[in-house]
Amino acid sequence: MAAKITTLRGLRTKAGGHLDKAWIGGGSLAVILLALVSFTSIEPGEVAVRINNMTGQQEAIVQPGWVLRLPFGMHTVHKVDASPQTFTMAGSTNDDDVNVRRLTVRASDGSNFHFEDTTMIFQINVDEVVSAMRDAGPGYGYRRWIKPYARTLLRDEFGKESTITVSNPATYDAAADRSQKRLNDQFNVHGVTVTQIVTPRPKFNEAYEKLIEQRNSLGNELRVIESNLARAETDRGRTLAEVDRDQNKVIQERRAALERGLATAVADQANAVREADTYKIEKIGEGRARLSSATREAVELQGQLDAEYVAKRAEIQAFRTQPVERVMERLGERLKGVTIAIQPFADDATPSRIRLDK
Repeated sequence: MAAKITTLRGLRTKAGGHLDKAWIGGGSLAVILLALVSFTSIEPGEVAVRINNMTGQQEAIVQPGWVLRLPFGMHTVHKVDASPQTFTMAGSTNDDDVNVRRLTVRASDGSNFHFEDTTMIFQINVDEVVSAMRDAGPGYGYRRWIKPYARTLLRDEFGKESTITVSNPATYDAAADRSQKRLNDQFNVHGVTVTQIVTPRPKFNEAYEKLIEQRNSLGNELRVIESNLARAETDRGRTLAEVDRDQNKVIQERRAALERGLATAVADQANAVREADTYKIEKIGEGRARLSSATREAVELQGQLDAEYVAKRAEIQAFRTQPVERVMERLGERLKGVTIAIQPFADDATPSRIRLDK
């Protein structure tokens, strides 16, 4: 009996040791499970909103990694894809929120055209994920906004164009830009941004497509004609340049000849002026010498005349003071050898003088 009691006590001791180990293992497992449910992982390209269900506070998680989530409903974490996503309008059926049938537009002139494959790239603004989830709900609820807004605004903007203007790539690119701006005006307040809209060339009915092809063909011909005109203009410019070059050469040669002639004429003129100046100087010198000589002779003659005048005057004065006999004597000396024929006649009864004719 005592042996049985001892055996029971040994078995109870062994069982107690295993039970303690079981409690420790269970506790560790519980801690690990609690840690696993208390954290969640945010992958690259994802953002999350952590909601405190006790206070109602919402917090945006924009960095990838592990996020604390308290268990027992204290925290709720909603993850959202923040990577760029594609909204496609192609085909004839609506497959889901981001793959819908192709876009058909009524132009301003009343005709219809469509785009075979219209692509729009959009994404969540990571800094405004709380607004996006609050307005659209968790998950991909914001995708439900894309279809009605995109189709309506694209139709509105492209519908402002005519069939002629919309076939011009520059024109429908401008319409796409206007559509993107209007879409962002609507989506930005909800935390969504449209980053790009890609539209191919619009398609028309068969008859109009043929007309477009004809227009493109004529446009190609026009470009060929413009190219030929440009080449002809280039040839014309080159020909004019060659003509100008040749004429400039002739002009330069003629100018050089004229300049040589002018230089010769200027040199001859200088020589002539120099010779004329030399002749002038010589003649002026000769004239001045003659003038000086004539002046000197005139002075000498003036002196002689003055002397003769003085002598004659003295002689006259002396002659006046001589008696009549001496005068007659002198007159006789002057008239010596002269025969005078005198024909006396009386025209005066009482002559007082003698008049000699011839």
